[in-house]
Amino acid sequence: MIVFRPELFRQRVLELNASDERGIQVIREKVKNFSQLTVAGTRTDGKPCPPFKIVILDEADSMTTPAQAALRRTMEKESKTTRFCLICNYVSRIIEPLTSRCSKFRFKPLADQIQTQRILDICKKENVNITTEAVKHLVEVSEGDLRKAITFLQSATRLIAGKEITEQVVTEIAGVIPKETIDRVLAACQSGSFEKLETVVKVRSLIAFYILPQSILILY
Repeated sequence: MIVFRPELFRQRVLELNASDERGIQVIREKVKNFSQLTVAGTRTDGKPCPPFKIVILDEADSMTTPAQAALRRTMEKESKTTRFCLICNYVSRIIEPLTSRCSKFRFKPLADQIQTQRILDICKKENVNITTEAVKHLVEVSEGDLRKAITFLQSATRLIAGKEITEQVVTEIAGVIPKETIDRVLAACQSGSFEKLETVVKVRSLIAFYILPQSILILY
């Protein structure tokens, strides 16, 4: 928006969620056709602007290998008219011919204070009631990922239907094992009694409730 101004943004920027549109056909039709057309280096008012277009592919690591290969060819051919921005969570899932043609920018997890401020701002604008402890826990379980925190917040809001969001609600939505449960399991481990450990953990009910059996491995 800053680069092209509102009047040119729709014409010069193509944004796709690659997790939804991940096949080779999307690259051949939407991306290739968009990238081929040249653009002028001036705006409608005569002022200068970048003489290229931008393709933004979010969740690029979800693209199929054939689609990534097709994208590589498009990037090579249309480099004079188009710039490509690939956003991903796991760069290891992007094929090497693509990564070698890109400059990599790695972003650190957001600070807790920044996440807290943003969550409180969203809750205020959306009239969501949430406790201070719930906000703190939401920041903790999202691990610096603001998008994950917002997703958890949306799910919690739907679950409680207008009531106050508590720390317990966040725990259930995030699918994490409560600290109290972990403390009991660790105490049982230290006791040296397998029978006591089995009783405390209640593996079947724990897995059925939290749907994250791999979380138990963290205890070891």
